[in-house]
Amino acid sequence: MTRRVAVTGIGVISALGRSRGEFWDALKSARCGIGPMTLVPAGSVRFENGAEVPDYRAANYFEEKEAAMLDRFAQFALIAAREAVADSGIAFDDALGEASAVVTGSCLGGKTTEDEGFRGLYELKSTRFPPLSIPKAMANAGASRISLEYGIRGPVYTISTACSSANHAIGQAFWMVRGGVVEAAIAGGSEAPFSLGVLKAWEAMRVVSPDTCRPFSKDRRGLILGEGAAMLVLESLERARARGARVYGEIAGFGMSSDAFHLTQPLAAGAARAMRAALYDARIEGPAIGYVNAHGTGTPANDPAEVEAIRAVCGDRVLVSSTKSMHGHALGAAGAIEAAATLLALDNELIPPTANFTEADPACNLDVVPNIARTAAVEWALSNSFAFGGLNAALVFRRL
Repeated sequence: MTRRVAVTGIGVISALGRSRGEFWDALKSARCGIGPMTLVPAGSVRFENGAEVPDYRAANYFEEKEAAMLDRFAQFALIAAREAVADSGIAFDDALGEASAVVTGSCLGGKTTEDEGFRGLYELKSTRFPPLSIPKAMANAGASRISLEYGIRGPVYTISTACSSANHAIGQAFWMVRGGVVEAAIAGGSEAPFSLGVLKAWEAMRVVSPDTCRPFSKDRRGLILGEGAAMLVLESLERARARGARVYGEIAGFGMSSDAFHLTQPLAAGAARAMRAALYDARIEGPAIGYVNAHGTGTPANDPAEVEAIRAVCGDRVLVSSTKSMHGHALGAAGAIEAAATLLALDNELIPPTANFTEADPACNLDVVPNIARTAAVEWALSNSFAFGGLNAALVFRRL
């Protein structure tokens, strides 16, 4: 059984706002969500900026007892899932709950909880951890809580493949719906990296920008960390149309590869293999792609390697942008946030820009839609995620 797979619901919470509407409004106006970090003491790390969810208060979404049971990353996962499910109008009754899946991605899991626990142990000399430390910190906490909320009793699991986690999660959920393994799925990713221990580790890598994220610019200086979540509701196109659901677009292909090259340095050939695999899965050729939502981290190494891969697979006339320039690099959630951006771009016939762009880099010689969104009726789009460890994942979307 092979079915076409529609996206009927989108939920987003990110540095660009706490809803899908706020997210899209920021993208189309090139409003950047990067600013001084507030979740760690000023001056505690060498870089001062991040892309935090603005004005987030758990009490606005959860009762006190429930909030205490969920790490920040899991809270984000559930908030995004709630918006996506409400948006789709899908009802997980007993039969559909048994025939549905939840697949999420997270690079870090509950690092906020872990950091608090180890601070208590090593700095405050506490001899006891809170009893819910393990279930709060586990990487599948978001997926499990979504399953509990909606009574979803099919496959429920979390993938952790660094910055490709969400694309791997969405891709596997897509394959399950397409193949008839499940009738519907909630898929995406969530992340909350703004704890001191995590930031000190990123500081040591020396890849974080001291000011802002400028993907593809000649003067780019590194990535900016972000947080948040995005979730998609997937179901067969036939089912969606039969119930009169709004359809944002179709997931048409998924591809993945491993560079088997270097732990942190990207390889254009590996990225190209994942992109070609996704195109083959979608049964289209590279020149059909009109827009690529790039991994686009703004690091000196990533951007030229990705441009090389895009040119090799899609040619040199494709539109490319990195929305990380606005919402930051949300690690394991990045692919989900960018999938949402790609679907909204197709649906609205508007390509979000690469913000903060200053000067063209000859090594990044593609149209990167600098600074201003562009009207374009694109049928096919590709969304890339590439991870430390050389793990690559690409999704193909189609406008309907």
